[in-house]
Amino acid sequence: MELANARYFNLATYRRDGRAVETPVWFAADGATFYLFSAGDAGKVKRLRNSGRARIAACDGRGRLRGDWHDAQARIVTGADEVARAHRALRRKYGFQMRLTDLFSTLAGRYHKRAFIAVQLDHSAELRRAT
Repeated sequence: MELANARYFNLATYRRDGRAVETPVWFAADGATFYLFSAGDAGKVKRLRNSGRARIAACDGRGRLRGDWHDAQARIVTGADEVARAHRALRRKYGFQMRLTDLFSTLAGRYHKRAFIAVQLDHSAELRRAT
């Protein structure tokens, strides 16, 4: 399954000791960048602050793989314009479900504590494997 057409992808981020932690997440593509969001204090956000190394694979909502792993680089989005772009992309893809998530996050006081994450495939790693 192609990543852009998947409903979820499994995001693997890395602990300081090198062990991967995999998490199924909603995501939306905007050009060559995939955007996702998370609670600002979530483990994946903390791990990305230490290292942008990541990998992604299409999966179902429980994290069962539906495609191959791809090496990637991830970063926490800090600019207001890019946060807005990420949020628009997620709303386009998930429609009322994203709006409902936004509503409940607002009611719970967590909406403004979110972290948006940008993920880009690491094409240099793909090229190294091909040779």
